[in-house]
Amino acid sequence: MSLPFSLTNQLAIVTGGGTGLGLGISKCLIEAGAKVIITGRREEVLNQAAAELGASAIPMVYDVTDTKAAPEFIAKVIAEHGVPDIVVNNAGIHVKKPAIEMTDEDFDSVLRTHLSGAFALTRAVAKPMLERGSGSFVFISSMTGYMGMPLVAGYSTAKTGVIGLVRTLSAEFAPKGVRVNAIAPGWIDTPMLRKAISADAERERKIRGRIQIEGFGAPEDVGWAAVYLCSPAAKYLTGVILPVDGGGHASF
Repeated sequence: MSLPFSLTNQLAIVTGGGTGLGLGISKCLIEAGAKVIITGRREEVLNQAAAELGASAIPMVYDVTDTKAAPEFIAKVIAEHGVPDIVVNNAGIHVKKPAIEMTDEDFDSVLRTHLSGAFALTRAVAKPMLERGSGSFVFISSMTGYMGMPLVAGYSTAKTGVIGLVRTLSAEFAPKGVRVNAIAPGWIDTPMLRKAISADAERERKIRGRIQIEGFGAPEDVGWAAVYLCSPAAKYLTGVILPVDGGGHASF
């Protein structure tokens, strides 16, 4: 294994790949040699991201919450680019409210994006991956899957669900050569984090007090973890939930 971390000639899909964490993940996958299809709902944002990422980025409009559209989307990907080798289920939204103020629509919208949408896309692409006998899925979970945090009932429920889904899919897919893992980012400096802590100095203070490595992480910190999990170097890893959190989950 001369280049154990190389993703050369690999085709990846990154949902929510045009901004924030997804953009950082896409950048790292491309630097490792992959061609990356970045998806999202806003064509202009995707085109801007693709211009930034270079020729190895392919923008494709796709809304993960439209679960019935997943088979058609994957059929289009396969027709134009071949069967993907990597799928990073990253797309996400955030609703910060006390649980008793969270509406059914708030709660459902978060689960539909993080959990139902990710499952629908995974189900659509898993069949050709399993038939081929190779592939790698990476789901983005969260520290809220490990610890109780106020004001994020929908988000924490979805991210905890991701952990259960990863463990089940890894058990089903491993015998046919497809690996399924997750990353549980801590507090990564993205627009979503900034929105969550804006005008809430006490929440930011508490968060910073948990992090053993000083400061917030960068999207690329999660991106390089994704590269590792998808690379030949991690060929014996499946069902793993990898914290990338500066030691936050292990803090006193």
